[in-house]
Order: sequence, then C-alpha cells, then structure tokens
Amino acid sequence: MATFLYKLGRLAFRRRHFVALIWVALLALAGVGAAGAPTAGSTSFSIPGTEAQKAFDLLEQRFPGMSADGATARVVFKAPDGQKMTDAANKATVEETVKELSDGSEVVSVADPYTAKAVSRDSTIAYASVRYDVSGMELKDSSREALQDAAQDARDAGLTVEVGGDALQTTPETGTTEIIGIAVAAVVLVITFGSLIAAGLPLLTALIGVGIGISTITALADALELGSTTSTLAMMIGLAVGIDYALFIVSRYRAELAEGREREDAAGRAVGTAGSAVVFAGLTVVIALVGLSVVNIPMLTKMGVAAAGTVVIAVLIALTMIPALLGYAGRKVRPAGKKSRWMGGDRAEKKAASGQAKPNMGTRWAGFVVRRPIAVLLLGVIGLGAAAVPATSLELGLPDDGSQPTSTTQRRAYDLLSEGFGPGFNGPLMVVVDAKDSDDPNAVFKDVGDDIKGIENVVTVTPATPNKAGDTATITVIPDAKPSSVTTEDLVHAIRDKGAQVKADTDATVLVTGSTAMNIDVSQKLNDALLPYLALVVGLAFLLLILVFRSILVPLKAALGFLLSVMAALGAVVAVFQWGWLAGLMGVEETGPVMSMMPIFMVGVVFGLAMDYEVFLVTRMREAYVHGEKPSQAVVTGFKHGARVVTAAAVIMMAVFAGFIGSSESMVKMIGFGLAIAVFFDAFVVRMAVVPAVLALLGKRAWWLPKWLDRALPNVDVEGEGLRARAETGKNTDPDEDRALARV
Repeated sequence: MATFLYKLGRLAFRRRHFVALIWVALLALAGVGAAGAPTAGSTSFSIPGTEAQKAFDLLEQRFPGMSADGATARVVFKAPDGQKMTDAANKATVEETVKELSDGSEVVSVADPYTAKAVSRDSTIAYASVRYDVSGMELKDSSREALQDAAQDARDAGLTVEVGGDALQTTPETGTTEIIGIAVAAVVLVITFGSLIAAGLPLLTALIGVGIGISTITALADALELGSTTSTLAMMIGLAVGIDYALFIVSRYRAELAEGREREDAAGRAVGTAGSAVVFAGLTVVIALVGLSVVNIPMLTKMGVAAAGTVVIAVLIALTMIPALLGYAGRKVRPAGKKSRWMGGDRAEKKAASGQAKPNMGTRWAGFVVRRPIAVLLLGVIGLGAAAVPATSLELGLPDDGSQPTSTTQRRAYDLLSEGFGPGFNGPLMVVVDAKDSDDPNAVFKDVGDDIKGIENVVTVTPATPNKAGDTATITVIPDAKPSSVTTEDLVHAIRDKGAQVKADTDATVLVTGSTAMNIDVSQKLNDALLPYLALVVGLAFLLLILVFRSILVPLKAALGFLLSVMAALGAVVAVFQWGWLAGLMGVEETGPVMSMMPIFMVGVVFGLAMDYEVFLVTRMREAYVHGEKPSQAVVTGFKHGARVVTAAAVIMMAVFAGFIGSSESMVKMIGFGLAIAVFFDAFVVRMAVVPAVLALLGKRAWWLPKWLDRALPNVDVEGEGLRARAETGKNTDPDEDRALARV
C-alpha cells in the first residue's frame, strides 16, 4: 500500500492543477445540487420491530384519515389571577382562538377545550389540541406562523398562552461556538506548524471536504428523508477528521523535508507512510459509523452512513489535494523544526545549530513513562475508572418538551399542563385494540378499558373510540408520573402484560404506542443492540489493526483502552446532563435522562476516532521497531515524531466537537460534549499514558504474531518498508521514481 500511495502522492504533486480542478468542480457540482434540491420533506421516526411502531402502522390502516404521524400542537391557556377559564370573557377568547386555528390549510382538527373536557379541575387552565395532516418537519412556515399568531392574539386579550407539541419543531441552531471551535483549530495549527500557509492547508481541505459532504446530503435530503441532525453530525465528524488527516500528512511532509528530501519525493513519502495510516484510521471510523445500521433504526443508519461518507471524502482529499496544495505552496511550507521569523524561527535555528536545543516534550514524556510504566498505568486506569463511576447510574430516555430550556414556549406549555392536569398528562399512552378476530369487539373494548383502570399509577382512561368498521379502537391512558419516569415505563409494561392475557382469552391484540411508549421501545432496542454492535465493530477493527500492526497484543490493548475511555466519557455525560454537575457552564438548563442513542452512538464514533490516534501514534513506534530500534526506544521515537502532532490533532478535534455544545438542540449539545470529553480521555490518558506504559511493560512481546498468521495475512506495509526495500534493490520501472527512491 505504501508504494501505491507514494506514487499517488507524487502524481498529485506533479498534476496539482488537474487535482485541484477536480475537487473544486466536485464542490461546485454538490453546491448546485444542494441549491436546486427541494426542501427536505418527511423525516419520520420509525422503529421497525417494536410494538409502538406496529401500533402506528395499524392505525394507518384502520384509521386512514387519522394522520397518526402528523404534527400536533397543544395551545395551553391560563386565566389571570382571580379568574377562571370558564368565565364568559375568557371562554369567548378561547373559542375565537379555536376558530382562528381551524382555518389553517394543513389543520385536520382542533378540539375545543369546553367540549373535549380539557379544562383543569380548578378551571384555571385549559388547552386546545391541534392536529395537522403532515409531520412537524413538513409543516409550512405559514402554518407555524398562524399557530403563533393565534396564541399571541389570545395573549393580547389577557390570557397566559403557551404552545407545546412538535408543530413548532424547527432546524436546530448550533450557535457561534461552532465558529469558535474552528478558530481554536486554526490557532493550534499555526502553533504546531509555525506557519500560516502550512496551518491553512488542513483547514482549507477540511472545509472543502465538509462542503462537498454537506451539500451532497442537502441535495439528497428530500429523496432519502434525511433530517437536520444528519447534516449536523456529518459536519461535526467531517471537520474533525478532515483537519486531523490533513494535519498528519502535512506534518510528515515537513519531517521528510527536514531529512533532506526534495519536495516531490517528500510529498510522495508523506502520503505513502502517513497516508497509509490515514487510510486505516479512516476505515476504522467508517466501520464504526456504518455499523450503526445493525441497530435497525433507519434514522440512526442514515446518520451513520452520511457521516461515514464525509469521512471517506476527508480521506480522499487528504491523499490527493494535500500533496497538490503542497506543490502550490512550494518553499512557503518549511521543514520540521523551522518556523517563520515572527514565530521565533531564527532563535530556534540558532539553538539547534549550537547544540542547545532540548529534546521535545514528547521525547521527555515518553522517557518518563518508559522508566515508570507501572505507576503511570495504574494512575491512568484508576483516573478513568473514577470518571466512569457516574455511568453506573445511567438513565436513558428521549428528549421531550420537558427537557427544553425554560425560556421556550414548549417548556412553559409543558409546565402549565403538569400544573393543571398532573405530570403524566404530558406523556399520554395510546392503547390500540385490534378486535377484528373477536366475536364481540365492543365488549372487548370495554373490558380492556376496565382492566387498564385497575392498574396502579393510572389517573385517567378515556372511553374506547372505534373506527368506522368497528373492529379497532383507541384508548387514551394518562399516567400519574412524568413521561420519562421509571413509574411510567413500568405502567407501559403492565398494560402490555394485560394485553397478552386479553390475546389469550379473546384473540384481540392490544398494543401500546404514543411518544412515551415509543421512547421506551427505542431505549430497549438500543440496549439490546449494544453488545452485538460492540462485538461487530470491535471485531472488524481488531482484524484491521492486526493487519496494520502485525501483532495480537497491540490491537487488544487498543480495544481495552477504548472501553476505558468510552466508559469514562459516559460517566462525564451522566454527571453533567443527568446529575447537573457544571450544567450552567455547559448551558444545560434542564437535567434528565441521557438520550437513549448516546451509549451506542458514542461506542461507534469514539471507537473510530480512538483508533485514529492509536494508528497514527503506534505506527510511528512500529516503524522505528521494524527499522531496528529496541522496543523501549521505539516507544520514545514514536513519541518524538508523533506526540506533538497527535496532541494538536486531539485539541483540534475537541475544539470542533465542543463548538456544538452551543447548539439549541439538546441531542446535538450532548453529542458534542460527549465526543469532546471522550477525545480528551482517549488521546491524553489512554494513548499518551496507558499505551506507552503497556508497550514498555510488554517489550518485544507487544509485536508478537504467530508465524502461521504472519504468513496468512497480506502485507499492507503501513511503515513504508517496501519503499526502502525497492530503493535498496533498485527494482523500478519509472526513472523519476528511481531517482526519488534512491534518496530514501
């Protein structure tokens, strides 16, 4: 592989005009496609195989005009102090609002609070339910504006009015912190390279790659039903890996220049060695992201595949556009160790010439770890274990209006409904009874309702509402606890247990659905898929790393280190978003259960990113060991050349991820924080401390591989040994390449 990538790097360097033209043309093509694409339509959240989804599908068949997946809104009214909603003036205001809401073109129905018995017992709070014939993301802006205008008219009449439900669902905003993250990345690159030109190359290529990826997602959003979170995740991952991959190749290029190679040869060598690591690091990220499809949640699959696509683009750009831009930059990109004058380059060169230059920080740190491996290993493992302790109290759920900031009308509507009707009113359960195979459907409907009334923690059970055919009915159940509570989850399971008995006695099927039941089913499905997913992703990546390192223990150590970092990161997420530690600093206004997708999502993404640092750092050690250094010295050499770059890459990735903490979407905020803290634990504790300590303790055993397996595995040559061998034997058909290889 190193030989092929060496040729590719030199070709891109020589044919830089052609390579740059291709990528600019792809960016323009993707941009035109995005500009001309229709607005994204439905992003329906389906969970195949769950009871809640089966109930939704049954409702679509038996209640065709019901629009089970249509947007809903609850307009909540509260009377002024000393008044009631049943007062004539207030009642007239509400009825006028209901009439105004009914005029909407996408409105299916509006329930009058006074006829639907939607007035609290003390008559101070009432609500009107609005149902639309399209989903929240498909709803026209005019419909949202009409909803807000109607609420404002009622406010002007003296009532307190808030609006809840998914009808006000909008595309999340990431805020200015995302730009700050990119700015931090730029500063780190300038410090690392000591040159604005060298620092600008990774940023430029990363932005081009993300531009192509996001534009493509936007162009395909309507056809593939891609939600806004999909593009946000793709941007998050694409920026991070795009900058990092380019950083590693530019850094290796500067190192090759420092060894006296000509620029074209140095570009080829950089792509052949660091580029090989980029390919395998990218493959681990792609495997982890595409592997999310095993969970069988369409939205999660689309998010993973889209993000994986941006990673593939980042790899291809790093292998081709970076050497092309290095050709344009020429002597403006200096050899490693040389900085521009304004960065103190003259002073550094004078120290190096006089022999006063000290070993770099990476060399000193690696030397310390090699001398005290047991102490460093214990300290790192104990520290990560302590950070992981909060994960033992992990509670999972999906965000609802109760997790919104208190400044939003959705959250205020949620609180008003809890005040007037009880906390369980915000999470009603819909029970669907399919009595098509029963002899007396009406009797079944009544019996099911009576059975549910006898279950603990049930506040209200509405009479069954049958369809036109009379063979299917819906029953609304109001719990006495909030939607995300364990009590409500137990209630859902209790109703389903009753349904199993009804099925045995009457052949009728009882299904529980609604947003609360769907959240419970999603959490269960994700929990069930976590171990198989972990086995698949870690297993495939383990095999890939055996190919890269030609070792059994190094990939095993990499996998175990990842488990430490991901558990510690989950512990940090629980501490902030569930326990409320540093919640104000992170902009978390409401603590609660951790998003159900977070554990499996972090396993996938963090594993891929963790393997990036493993590949980039340990391949340098492997390269030194293959070239004859002792195991302990190889560790120091690997840190000498790789620690500074890996540190810069980790800081950049943390800055990019942390930039998304400013998002208005709680899911994006939690993902940004979780990935940023996971990169910190993995890069600075696991890869910088635990990994060298373990390698120092293992010695030569770290690079052991059974002879039969060594013969069976193909030689991918990440270290560039093939380039050295070909240079020594002189076997080459390209005269230009002969001259370049002769200098290796």
